[in-house]
Amino acid sequence: MSAPGILVLCTGNSARSQMAEAFLREAVDAEIPVFSAGTEPAERINPLTEVVMREAGVDLAGKRPRHFRDFLGRIPVRTVIIVCDGADKACPAIWPGAYERLLWPFEDPAAHAGTEEERLEKFRQVRDAIRRRVRSWVAQEGSRRAAGAK
Repeated sequence: MSAPGILVLCTGNSARSQMAEAFLREAVDAEIPVFSAGTEPAERINPLTEVVMREAGVDLAGKRPRHFRDFLGRIPVRTVIIVCDGADKACPAIWPGAYERLLWPFEDPAAHAGTEEERLEKFRQVRDAIRRRVRSWVAQEGSRRAAGAK
């Protein structure tokens, strides 16, 4: 069995959770598996998500939205991170085996109306907010683990 991982949950698993998964994969120890899923997964990743993540140097080729039930009871999960209020309401309050359930609600960039450039800008803003939150959490976790090791 693999090491307990991190599962990022959202509603559609087509934007915010995909971004968070990608940034977490970059930021955590390679031995910690990171996954993302949705409560009502979209058919595909939002094309604007792919654009703004490519701008950040992340290729989402081959990724697809998944349902959270694909993971429930099938993989060991240490941390569940929920990135939208809708998923917070729809997901189990207690994830089997998880040590922590975190709520990091981010605005849904796909819900933003406007021109293509305005929509891209909203996706960039959300992407950058997610990247900052991931980096902050990983740094905080590293500090907590270091303090616990003393």
